[in-house]
Parts: sequence; structure tokens; C-alpha cells
Amino acid sequence: MVESPPFEAYEFFAGGGMLRAGLGHGWTCTFANDIDPQKAAFYRANWGGEELAVGDIGAITPADLPGQADLMWGSFPCQDLSLAGNGAGLGGARSGTFHAFWGLASGLLREGRGPRIVAIENVCGALTSRGGRDFETLCRTWDEAGYAFGALVISADRFVPQSRPRLFVVGVRGDLEIDPALLANGPERPFHPDNLRRAVARLPADLRERTLWWRLPEPEAAPASLAELTETDGPHLEWHNQAQTARLLEMMSPVNRAKVEAARTSATRQVGALFRRTRKDAGGRKVQRAEVRFDMAGCLRTPGGGSSRQTLVIVEHGRVRSRLMTARETARLMGLPDHYTLPGSYSAACKLTGDGVAVPVVRHLARSLFEPLARAPTKAACAA
Repeated sequence: MVESPPFEAYEFFAGGGMLRAGLGHGWTCTFANDIDPQKAAFYRANWGGEELAVGDIGAITPADLPGQADLMWGSFPCQDLSLAGNGAGLGGARSGTFHAFWGLASGLLREGRGPRIVAIENVCGALTSRGGRDFETLCRTWDEAGYAFGALVISADRFVPQSRPRLFVVGVRGDLEIDPALLANGPERPFHPDNLRRAVARLPADLRERTLWWRLPEPEAAPASLAELTETDGPHLEWHNQAQTARLLEMMSPVNRAKVEAARTSATRQVGALFRRTRKDAGGRKVQRAEVRFDMAGCLRTPGGGSSRQTLVIVEHGRVRSRLMTARETARLMGLPDHYTLPGSYSAACKLTGDGVAVPVVRHLARSLFEPLARAPTKAACAA
């Protein structure tokens, strides 16, 4: 007889189920939701998806949620919180879906089925949107519901070669005894960076005093290099012609050209990610520049968010070539295994991966924080 995994989760704004991929075999997802039918199709292609409800989160009620979850997770839309967004914050139509998410958590609490852990993931713009009022709203929401809460900023580049800093707010039900080993006395690097410290410092005194500083260990292994995650060759790779590559090199400043020349001298294959930036030239005019770095890719984005079609510069045996990043490479940069089924459309695959949460970040949170909290005894049991 096969035993069920010990932990249960609800996954909202589920996309392709990347939270589920990160939680691992010790968890089962008993309910998932996403509004996008295309993403839902690939959730089902990878996970079966019997527990997936496709539609607006506002139409879901607590009665739709089975049992009592150890973890309730929401990677709600970031557009209104992004630094490049419209500034509407949690009052916007898209990021405002957080309120529907929390409405479900509140309903479960009223029924005596409050999840042990309620966690959200979003862009770091949530720390400063509307002058910090949105971050205060998030913290106040957990606090008023009786959850002990704290925030972390984790960038995927500690696990994969992609710069992807994200804010995580993690709350634990107030009747649970938190192991002191999970808490720091104050902010600790690298997961409590300056932008988070400033945001907490701006909170009203009552919230600031109750904010927890979750302690996470550093990752045990260094991330793979871009060269290790990129495809080496094959008929499906669409290389730029020599003139296109030359044009990219012409757009580089001397500093960036020097990086490419240094890569030429390497005995091993070097792969860099190219970024287009608007800079001012010596005369103060705005010009488009190509900047390259050989340690990591930029943050993957959706086609609607811009910069979804990232360019790679490959240097091997002194030869410089360039091409767009493939859909499979974007999946690898999110920590997804190669057996994960992707849409056949390039833009649909980029939307799926660019909207997701980095899989190894979730695994690190699960192992270091979620699973210890899910095992935590109640305070009443400790007092008995």
C-alpha cells in the first residue's frame, strides 16, 4: 500500500504547477486554481490536474477547498505592483486579486480550517508600491488574522543562473509553536536585503515590532553556469547570421566588448546573456546599447511584460555566435526538468515560464521553513 505524502497544499495562481514541482514528493496538492485555460492545459499535461479548478479566483468559495491544508500559496499577478507597472498596487484589477485569495483564507479560518502556513510570492516592487502602503497592507492582513508573519527576498540566482529577486511573505497560524531555530534576532543577509529592511523600518511601530525575521540557510550547492544549461547545437536552434551578430557587437561599449574578447581566450565554451539598455553617449544623447554578462541571464518575463525573447552570445573556439534563448532553456532557468512538458508555441512557453516561481527556490523554502512549520505542535500541546 502506497502511503500519501505527509503534507498538503493549496496552490492559487498555479500556472504550470511550478510550486508543486518545487515542493516535491513530500507534498500533495489537494486544490489548485488558475484563470488561464492555456496554462491550465499544461498544468494538466504535467500533473494530471484532477484537483485543478480553472476560472476566476473570485468565484471560488471555502466550500470548494477540501480538508485543511498545511500550506496555502498564492503567486498573484504582479503587474500593478511592478516598478514598470501602472502604480495601482493592491487596488489594481490584477494584483488586487490578492484580496480574493485572502478572502478564502479568512473563510477557512472562520470554519476552523485555517491553513498552518499562508505564503505569497511577488515582485520586490511590492515593498515600495504606493509609498510602502501595499507592503503594510500585506503585513496587516496576516497580523489581523492572527498569523505570525515575516518576509524574505530570495533571488533565483542563488540556485540557477538567472537574476530573479522575489518577495515572499510567509505567515504561520498563531496557535502554532515556532521552533526558535527558524528565527533570527534581526535581519540577516542574504535573504533580508536593504530594500526589505527599509520596508520593514517604514511599517507602523506595532507591525514592525511583530515582524519576524525568518532564518534560512545558504544553498548547499553553487548554481550551474549558463553554459551548462544552454543547448549546444541542433537543427532546431535558429542562429543569427554574421551581420546580426556583428551588429550586436557594434552596440556594445568597450567594457562589454572586452568581456567578449576575454571569452574568446577561454579554453571552454562560454555563454553570455545579452541585455539591451538605453544609455547616454558622450554627447548626452540616448542610444541603445548591448550589454553582456557571462554569469547569469536576466529575469525571465512574459511576452506581455517585455524582454521575454532573451538573446544569448556563445563564444567557442574563438568564434562568436548569437541566437535567441530557446523555450527549453527558459524552463531550465526556472529549475524545471527536461521531462516537463512545454507548449509548442514559443510565446506560450515563455508566458508559462516567465510567470512562474523558480522551482529550486520553492524547494529551499519547503525544506528549510515550510516543512518544519507544518510539523510544529500547537502551543496548547506544548503547555500540556
